[in-house]
Amino acid sequence: MLAFISARQAGLDDPLRLRRAESTRRVLSLELNKDRDVERIHGSGVNTLDIEPVEGRYMLSGGSDGVIVLYDLENFSRKPCYTCKAICSVGRSHPDVHKFSVETVQWYPRDTGIFTSSSFDKTLKIWDTNTLQPADVFNFEGTVYSHHMSPVATKHCLIAVGTKSPKVQLCDLKSGSCSQILQGHRQEVLAVAWSPRYEYVLATASADSRVKLWDVRRASGCLITLDQYNGEKSKASSEAANTAHNGRVNGLCFTSDGLHLLTIGTDDRMRLWNSSSGENTLVNYGKVCNESRKGLKFTTSTGCDPEFAFVPYDSTIAVYTIYSGELITMLRGHYNTVDCCVFQTNFQELYSGSKDCNILAWVPALREPMPDEDAAKV
Repeated sequence: MLAFISARQAGLDDPLRLRRAESTRRVLSLELNKDRDVERIHGSGVNTLDIEPVEGRYMLSGGSDGVIVLYDLENFSRKPCYTCKAICSVGRSHPDVHKFSVETVQWYPRDTGIFTSSSFDKTLKIWDTNTLQPADVFNFEGTVYSHHMSPVATKHCLIAVGTKSPKVQLCDLKSGSCSQILQGHRQEVLAVAWSPRYEYVLATASADSRVKLWDVRRASGCLITLDQYNGEKSKASSEAANTAHNGRVNGLCFTSDGLHLLTIGTDDRMRLWNSSSGENTLVNYGKVCNESRKGLKFTTSTGCDPEFAFVPYDSTIAVYTIYSGELITMLRGHYNTVDCCVFQTNFQELYSGSKDCNILAWVPALREPMPDEDAAKV
Protein backbone atom coordinates (compact mmCIF):
# COMPACT_ATOMS: atom_id res chain seq x y z
CA MET A 1 0.00 0.00 0.00
CA LEU A 2 2.85 2.41 0.82
CA ALA A 3 4.36 1.70 -2.59
CA PHE A 4 1.04 2.65 -4.26
CA ILE A 5 0.84 5.89 -2.25
CA SER A 6 4.44 6.94 -2.95
CA ALA A 7 4.04 6.15 -6.68
CA ARG A 8 0.89 8.23 -6.76
CA GLN A 9 2.58 11.15 -4.97
CA ALA A 10 5.49 11.03 -7.40
CA GLY A 11 3.11 11.01 -10.36
CA LEU A 12 4.38 7.61 -11.50
CA ASP A 13 1.05 5.85 -11.13
CA ASP A 14 -2.57 6.47 -11.98
CA PRO A 15 -4.59 7.42 -8.84
CA LEU A 16 -7.29 5.02 -10.05
CA ARG A 17 -4.87 2.12 -9.62
CA LEU A 18 -4.51 2.84 -5.90
CA ARG A 19 -8.27 3.07 -5.52
CA ARG A 20 -8.85 -0.20 -7.36
CA ALA A 21 -6.20 -2.00 -5.31
CA GLU A 22 -7.72 -0.86 -2.00
CA SER A 23 -11.30 -1.58 -3.14
CA THR A 24 -10.23 -5.10 -4.17
CA ARG A 25 -8.47 -5.68 -0.86
CA ARG A 26 -11.57 -4.58 1.03
CA VAL A 27 -13.89 -6.89 -0.92
CA LEU A 28 -11.55 -9.85 -0.42
CA SER A 29 -11.63 -9.26 3.34
CA LEU A 30 -15.44 -9.01 3.71
CA GLU A 31 -16.71 -10.53 6.94
CA LEU A 32 -19.85 -10.46 9.06
CA ASN A 33 -19.72 -7.30 11.17
CA LYS A 34 -20.38 -8.23 14.79
CA ASP A 35 -20.54 -4.56 15.79
CA ARG A 36 -23.22 -3.47 13.33
CA ASP A 37 -26.81 -4.63 13.42
CA VAL A 38 -29.66 -3.76 11.10
CA GLU A 39 -32.86 -3.25 13.07
CA ARG A 40 -35.18 -6.21 12.61
CA ILE A 41 -38.60 -5.07 11.42
CA HIS A 42 -39.79 -7.74 9.00
CA GLY A 43 -41.92 -10.52 10.45
CA SER A 44 -41.13 -12.82 7.53
CA GLY A 45 -38.44 -13.23 4.86
CA VAL A 46 -36.59 -10.30 3.27
CA ASN A 47 -36.96 -10.56 -0.52
CA THR A 48 -35.28 -7.44 -1.87
CA LEU A 49 -32.84 -4.68 -0.93
CA ASP A 50 -31.71 -1.47 -2.63
CA ILE A 51 -29.26 1.29 -1.61
CA GLU A 52 -29.81 4.70 -3.15
CA PRO A 53 -27.00 5.73 -5.53
CA VAL A 54 -26.99 9.44 -4.63
CA GLU A 55 -25.38 9.30 -1.16
CA GLY A 56 -25.20 5.56 -0.56
CA ARG A 57 -26.79 6.20 2.84
CA TYR A 58 -30.41 5.03 2.71
CA MET A 59 -31.48 1.43 2.13
CA LEU A 60 -34.88 0.00 1.23
CA SER A 61 -36.03 -3.51 2.08
CA GLY A 62 -39.14 -5.39 0.98
CA GLY A 63 -40.49 -8.46 2.72
CA SER A 64 -42.75 -11.45 2.20
CA ASP A 65 -45.19 -9.80 4.63
CA GLY A 66 -45.74 -6.91 2.17
CA VAL A 67 -43.87 -4.48 4.43
CA ILE A 68 -41.34 -1.94 3.10
CA VAL A 69 -38.71 -0.50 5.45
CA LEU A 70 -36.36 2.46 4.95
CA TYR A 71 -33.05 2.33 6.87
CA ASP A 72 -30.37 4.94 7.57
CA LEU A 73 -26.96 3.23 7.29
CA GLU A 74 -25.04 6.22 8.72
CA ASN A 75 -23.41 5.81 12.14
CA PHE A 76 -24.22 8.92 14.20
CA SER A 77 -23.37 7.36 17.57
CA ARG A 78 -19.58 7.69 17.04
CA LYS A 79 -19.32 4.27 18.67
CA PRO A 80 -18.00 1.11 17.00
CA CYS A 81 -21.11 -0.85 18.05
CA TYR A 82 -24.31 0.52 16.58
CA THR A 83 -27.60 -0.44 14.96
CA CYS A 84 -28.76 0.82 11.56
CA LYS A 85 -32.15 2.21 12.51
CA ALA A 86 -35.34 2.04 10.49
CA ILE A 87 -36.38 5.64 9.76
CA CYS A 88 -39.87 4.71 8.61
CA SER A 89 -41.84 1.83 7.15
CA VAL A 90 -44.93 0.99 5.15
CA GLY A 91 -46.27 -1.48 7.71
CA ARG A 92 -49.31 -3.73 7.83
CA SER A 93 -51.40 -0.91 9.31
CA HIS A 94 -50.59 1.48 6.45
CA PRO A 95 -53.65 1.99 4.20
CA ASP A 96 -51.60 1.55 1.02
CA VAL A 97 -49.44 -1.38 2.10
CA HIS A 98 -48.94 -4.18 -0.44
CA LYS A 99 -51.37 -7.02 0.22
CA PHE A 100 -48.85 -9.77 -0.61
CA SER A 101 -45.11 -10.31 -0.84
CA VAL A 102 -42.96 -7.39 -2.06
CA GLU A 103 -40.62 -8.78 -4.74
CA THR A 104 -38.64 -5.69 -5.80
CA VAL A 105 -37.87 -2.27 -4.34
CA GLN A 106 -35.80 0.37 -6.12
CA TRP A 107 -34.85 3.98 -5.49
CA TYR A 108 -35.37 6.54 -8.22
CA PRO A 109 -31.81 6.73 -9.66
CA ARG A 110 -31.34 10.49 -9.28
CA ASP A 111 -33.36 11.48 -6.23
CA THR A 112 -34.15 9.92 -2.85
CA GLY A 113 -37.55 11.64 -2.91
CA ILE A 114 -39.06 8.75 -4.90
CA PHE A 115 -38.87 4.97 -4.65
CA THR A 116 -40.75 2.13 -6.32
CA SER A 117 -42.04 -1.26 -5.22
CA SER A 118 -43.74 -4.20 -6.91
CA SER A 119 -45.57 -7.13 -5.40
CA PHE A 120 -47.41 -10.39 -5.84
CA ASP A 121 -50.60 -8.30 -5.37
CA LYS A 122 -50.24 -7.42 -9.12
CA THR A 123 -49.25 -3.78 -8.53
CA LEU A 124 -46.27 -1.50 -9.08
CA LYS A 125 -46.34 1.52 -6.75
CA ILE A 126 -44.46 4.81 -7.06
CA TRP A 127 -43.90 6.26 -3.57
CA ASP A 128 -43.24 9.77 -2.28
CA THR A 129 -40.48 9.15 0.29
CA ASN A 130 -41.35 12.20 2.41
CA THR A 131 -45.05 11.45 2.85
CA LEU A 132 -44.88 7.64 2.39
CA GLN A 133 -47.91 7.92 0.12
CA PRO A 134 -48.18 6.36 -3.35
CA ALA A 135 -47.90 9.02 -6.07
CA ASP A 136 -49.00 6.50 -8.70
CA VAL A 137 -50.09 2.87 -8.93
CA PHE A 138 -49.83 0.60 -11.98
CA ASN A 139 -52.10 -2.46 -11.99
CA PHE A 140 -51.37 -5.66 -13.92
CA GLU A 141 -53.33 -8.80 -14.76
CA GLY A 142 -50.77 -11.17 -13.24
CA THR A 143 -48.27 -11.48 -10.42
CA VAL A 144 -45.36 -9.00 -10.66
CA TYR A 145 -41.98 -10.71 -10.30
CA SER A 146 -39.56 -7.90 -11.05
CA HIS A 147 -39.23 -4.29 -12.16
CA HIS A 148 -36.32 -2.00 -12.95
CA MET A 149 -35.60 1.64 -13.82
CA SER A 150 -32.59 2.56 -15.95
CA PRO A 151 -29.72 3.95 -13.84
CA VAL A 152 -28.44 6.08 -16.74
CA ALA A 153 -31.54 7.17 -18.69
CA THR A 154 -31.83 10.88 -19.48
CA LYS A 155 -34.35 10.72 -22.34
CA HIS A 156 -36.98 8.39 -20.91
CA CYS A 157 -38.60 7.48 -17.59
CA LEU A 158 -39.57 3.90 -18.40
CA ILE A 159 -39.93 1.17 -15.79
CA ALA A 160 -39.59 -2.35 -17.19
CA VAL A 161 -41.91 -4.84 -15.48
CA GLY A 162 -41.79 -8.65 -15.56
CA THR A 163 -45.05 -10.41 -14.67
CA LYS A 164 -46.78 -13.77 -14.96
CA SER A 165 -47.60 -12.75 -18.52
CA PRO A 166 -44.93 -13.50 -21.18
CA LYS A 167 -45.23 -9.88 -22.31
CA VAL A 168 -42.72 -7.38 -20.87
CA GLN A 169 -44.50 -4.16 -19.90
CA LEU A 170 -42.89 -0.71 -20.05
CA CYS A 171 -44.52 1.83 -17.74
CA ASP A 172 -43.90 5.53 -18.34
CA LEU A 173 -43.57 7.67 -15.22
CA LYS A 174 -44.23 10.84 -17.19
CA SER A 175 -47.58 9.78 -18.64
CA GLY A 176 -48.56 7.42 -15.81
CA SER A 177 -49.53 4.69 -18.27
CA CYS A 178 -48.21 1.42 -19.69
CA SER A 179 -46.71 2.83 -22.88
CA GLN A 180 -45.20 -0.23 -24.57
CA ILE A 181 -45.27 -4.03 -24.62
CA LEU A 182 -42.36 -6.26 -25.66
CA GLN A 183 -43.47 -9.62 -27.04
CA GLY A 184 -41.24 -12.65 -27.58
CA HIS A 185 -41.14 -14.75 -24.42
CA ARG A 186 -43.43 -17.78 -24.08
CA GLN A 187 -43.71 -17.98 -20.30
CA GLU A 188 -43.62 -15.68 -17.26
CA VAL A 189 -40.87 -13.05 -17.09
CA LEU A 190 -38.92 -13.52 -13.85
CA ALA A 191 -36.24 -10.81 -14.10
CA VAL A 192 -35.62 -7.55 -15.98
CA ALA A 193 -32.55 -5.28 -16.01
CA TRP A 194 -31.63 -2.13 -17.93
CA SER A 195 -28.08 -1.74 -19.21
CA PRO A 196 -25.93 0.65 -17.14
CA ARG A 197 -24.20 1.64 -20.40
CA TYR A 198 -26.97 2.17 -22.98
CA GLU A 199 -30.20 3.72 -21.77
CA TYR A 200 -32.42 2.00 -24.35
CA VAL A 201 -31.05 -1.55 -23.92
CA LEU A 202 -33.04 -3.92 -21.72
CA ALA A 203 -32.40 -7.55 -20.71
CA THR A 204 -35.23 -9.90 -19.75
CA ALA A 205 -35.18 -13.45 -18.36
CA SER A 206 -38.05 -15.91 -18.45
CA ALA A 207 -39.25 -19.30 -17.28
CA ASP A 208 -39.04 -20.36 -20.95
CA SER A 209 -35.21 -20.73 -20.48
CA ARG A 210 -34.58 -17.69 -22.66
CA VAL A 211 -32.82 -14.38 -22.09
CA LYS A 212 -33.52 -11.58 -24.56
CA LEU A 213 -31.83 -8.24 -25.18
CA TRP A 214 -34.06 -5.45 -26.49
CA ASP A 215 -33.60 -1.96 -27.87
CA VAL A 216 -36.90 -0.46 -26.75
CA ARG A 217 -36.85 2.05 -29.62
CA ARG A 218 -37.24 -0.79 -32.14
CA ALA A 219 -40.67 -2.06 -33.07
CA SER A 220 -39.33 -5.18 -34.77
CA GLY A 221 -38.71 -7.25 -31.64
CA CYS A 222 -35.64 -8.17 -29.65
CA LEU A 223 -32.03 -7.53 -30.63
CA ILE A 224 -30.62 -10.88 -29.51
CA THR A 225 -31.88 -14.11 -27.95
CA LEU A 226 -28.94 -15.51 -26.00
CA ASP A 227 -27.83 -19.02 -26.98
CA GLN A 228 -25.78 -21.09 -24.53
CA TYR A 229 -24.25 -23.05 -27.45
CA ASN A 230 -23.30 -19.91 -29.44
CA GLY A 231 -25.12 -21.33 -32.48
CA GLU A 232 -23.23 -24.63 -32.36
CA LYS A 233 -25.92 -26.77 -30.79
CA SER A 234 -24.69 -30.03 -29.33
CA LYS A 235 -26.00 -33.08 -31.19
CA ALA A 236 -26.41 -34.87 -27.88
CA SER A 237 -28.64 -32.12 -26.53
CA SER A 238 -32.39 -32.34 -26.80
CA GLU A 239 -32.88 -28.76 -25.60
CA ALA A 240 -34.51 -26.22 -27.88
CA ALA A 241 -32.28 -23.81 -29.80
CA ASN A 242 -31.53 -20.34 -28.46
CA THR A 243 -31.93 -21.16 -24.79
CA ALA A 244 -29.67 -19.47 -22.24
CA HIS A 245 -30.17 -22.18 -19.59
CA ASN A 246 -31.68 -25.66 -19.27
CA GLY A 247 -34.27 -24.43 -16.79
CA ARG A 248 -36.06 -21.30 -15.64
CA VAL A 249 -33.87 -18.17 -15.84
CA ASN A 250 -34.60 -16.15 -12.69
CA GLY A 251 -31.58 -13.89 -12.19
CA LEU A 252 -30.02 -11.10 -14.29
CA CYS A 253 -27.27 -8.62 -13.54
CA PHE A 254 -25.12 -6.45 -15.80
CA THR A 255 -21.50 -5.82 -14.86
CA SER A 256 -20.90 -2.25 -13.66
CA ASP A 257 -19.50 -1.20 -17.07
CA GLY A 258 -22.43 -2.76 -18.94
CA LEU A 259 -20.16 -4.76 -21.25
CA HIS A 260 -21.21 -8.16 -19.88
CA LEU A 261 -24.37 -9.75 -18.52
CA LEU A 262 -24.59 -12.43 -15.82
CA THR A 263 -27.56 -14.83 -15.79
CA ILE A 264 -28.61 -17.52 -13.30
CA GLY A 265 -30.97 -20.42 -13.95
CA THR A 266 -32.58 -23.28 -12.06
CA ASP A 267 -30.18 -25.61 -13.90
CA ASP A 268 -27.71 -24.56 -11.15
CA ARG A 269 -25.58 -22.64 -13.63
CA MET A 270 -24.43 -19.03 -13.88
CA ARG A 271 -23.33 -17.75 -17.28
CA LEU A 272 -21.46 -14.66 -18.46
CA TRP A 273 -22.44 -13.11 -21.79
CA ASN A 274 -20.97 -10.42 -24.00
CA SER A 275 -23.80 -7.89 -23.97
CA SER A 276 -22.90 -6.50 -27.42
CA SER A 277 -22.57 -9.73 -29.41
CA GLY A 278 -24.68 -12.01 -27.18
CA GLU A 279 -21.83 -14.53 -27.08
CA ASN A 280 -21.58 -16.99 -24.21
CA THR A 281 -18.08 -16.42 -22.80
CA LEU A 282 -18.06 -20.02 -21.44
CA VAL A 283 -16.72 -18.99 -18.02
CA ASN A 284 -17.21 -21.97 -15.70
CA TYR A 285 -18.51 -21.05 -12.21
CA GLY A 286 -19.23 -24.65 -11.24
CA LYS A 287 -22.53 -25.53 -9.58
CA VAL A 288 -24.45 -22.44 -8.44
CA CYS A 289 -27.28 -23.83 -6.33
CA ASN A 290 -30.56 -22.13 -7.24
CA GLU A 291 -33.88 -23.55 -6.09
CA SER A 292 -35.79 -20.27 -6.08
CA ARG A 293 -39.27 -20.39 -7.57
CA LYS A 294 -39.19 -16.64 -8.27
CA GLY A 295 -36.57 -13.96 -9.06
CA LEU A 296 -33.12 -14.21 -7.47
CA LYS A 297 -31.51 -10.87 -6.57
CA PHE A 298 -27.72 -10.98 -6.88
CA THR A 299 -25.20 -8.19 -7.44
CA THR A 300 -21.70 -7.30 -8.63
CA SER A 301 -18.88 -5.13 -7.30
CA THR A 302 -17.81 -1.78 -8.74
CA GLY A 303 -14.30 -0.35 -9.01
CA CYS A 304 -12.37 -3.55 -8.25
CA ASP A 305 -9.76 -5.47 -10.21
CA PRO A 306 -10.89 -8.17 -10.79
CA GLU A 307 -14.63 -7.54 -10.38
CA PHE A 308 -16.71 -9.86 -8.18
CA ALA A 309 -20.21 -11.34 -8.22
CA PHE A 310 -22.13 -11.89 -4.97
CA VAL A 311 -24.67 -14.68 -5.40
CA PRO A 312 -27.16 -16.04 -2.81
CA TYR A 313 -26.38 -19.74 -2.39
CA ASP A 314 -28.73 -21.55 0.04
CA SER A 315 -28.04 -19.90 3.43
CA THR A 316 -24.72 -18.39 2.28
CA ILE A 317 -23.47 -15.85 -0.24
CA ALA A 318 -20.96 -17.10 -2.80
CA VAL A 319 -18.32 -14.62 -3.98
CA TYR A 320 -16.97 -15.29 -7.49
CA THR A 321 -14.48 -13.50 -9.71
CA ILE A 322 -16.62 -12.57 -12.70
CA TYR A 323 -14.20 -13.14 -15.56
CA SER A 324 -12.35 -16.24 -14.32
CA GLY A 325 -15.22 -17.99 -12.51
CA GLU A 326 -13.15 -18.66 -9.37
CA LEU A 327 -15.11 -19.16 -6.14
CA ILE A 328 -13.31 -16.86 -3.69
CA THR A 329 -15.28 -17.46 -0.49
CA MET A 330 -18.68 -18.28 1.01
CA LEU A 331 -20.08 -15.71 3.43
CA ARG A 332 -21.84 -17.59 6.25
CA GLY A 333 -24.12 -16.03 8.84
CA HIS A 334 -27.76 -16.52 7.87
CA TYR A 335 -29.89 -19.35 9.30
CA ASN A 336 -32.13 -19.75 6.27
CA THR A 337 -32.17 -19.26 2.50
CA VAL A 338 -30.67 -15.95 1.30
CA ASP A 339 -32.90 -14.25 -1.28
CA CYS A 340 -31.10 -10.99 -2.03
CA CYS A 341 -27.95 -8.95 -1.57
CA VAL A 342 -26.85 -5.42 -2.47
CA PHE A 343 -23.37 -3.88 -2.74
CA GLN A 344 -22.53 -0.50 -1.17
CA THR A 345 -20.07 0.94 -3.68
CA ASN A 346 -18.62 3.80 -1.58
CA PHE A 347 -17.34 1.63 1.26
CA GLN A 348 -17.24 -1.82 -0.39
CA GLU A 349 -19.86 -3.20 2.01
CA LEU A 350 -22.48 -5.87 1.35
CA TYR A 351 -25.96 -6.23 2.81
CA SER A 352 -27.99 -9.44 2.50
CA GLY A 353 -31.58 -10.41 3.23
CA SER A 354 -32.87 -13.87 4.07
CA LYS A 355 -35.91 -15.95 4.89
CA ASP A 356 -34.68 -15.82 8.53
CA CYS A 357 -36.07 -12.21 8.56
CA ASN A 358 -32.59 -10.75 9.16
CA ILE A 359 -30.57 -8.23 7.17
CA LEU A 360 -26.84 -8.76 7.73
CA ALA A 361 -23.98 -6.30 7.11
CA TRP A 362 -20.73 -7.63 5.65
CA VAL A 363 -17.85 -5.17 5.94
CA PRO A 364 -14.12 -5.23 5.12
CA ALA A 365 -11.93 -6.48 7.97
CA LEU A 366 -9.81 -3.82 9.65
CA ARG A 367 -6.16 -3.75 8.68
CA GLU A 368 -3.79 -5.35 11.19
CA PRO A 369 -1.77 -2.59 12.90
CA MET A 370 1.87 -2.49 11.80
CA PRO A 371 4.26 -3.47 14.59
CA ASP A 372 6.06 -0.50 16.11
CA GLU A 373 9.84 -0.89 15.68
CA ASP A 374 10.67 1.07 18.85
CA ALA A 375 8.28 -1.03 20.91
CA ALA A 376 9.81 -4.18 19.47
CA LYS A 377 13.30 -3.12 20.59
CA VAL A 378 12.09 -2.60 24.17
